[in-house]
Amino acid sequence: MSKKPKPQPVDDDNPEWTAQEAAASKRFADLPATLQGKLRGRPKSAVVKARLTVRVEPQALERWRASGPGWQTRLAALVARMAP
Repeated sequence: MSKKPKPQPVDDDNPEWTAQEAAASKRFADLPATLQGKLRGRPKSAVVKARLTVRVEPQALERWRASGPGWQTRLAALVARMAP
């Protein structure tokens, strides 16, 4: 039994650049500073938080989630108050 060759995926939303498009492109450093700022994405936060994994009873988690939007922030504040 022979395997069929996989067809090369075609991305219609992002076609390969032509030689003209590549020649007309600019380096990121050559773009205006205002545009660079928009393209860089979200600014770094002054407060860096650590990721934490905790196992809790499903009922406890459901009560927190049922308390509405922002439950993660309220839970983090509670944990911060409990820290020695």
